Amino acid sequence: MKKLYRSETDIKIAGVCAGLAEVYGLDPTMVRLIVVIVGLVTAAVPVIVGYLVAWWIVPTKSELAAKT
Repeated sequence: MKKLYRSETDIKIAGVCAGLAEVYGLDPTMVRLIVVIVGLVTAAVPVIVGYLVAWWIVPTKSELAAKT
């Protein structure tokens, strides 16, 4: 089972989008663009809150490896 983690190598803000892209085999730029588009469509508040929550909850790859 794949586990979600924040990227430590391709960070723009906190590595959340890059981590999603790495786990699901997608291009990080496309994930970031989708997040920006969804943010524009939903007036940005839900996306910003979701990103901040993910930043706080989702561990980095090294933190995840240390736990297992």
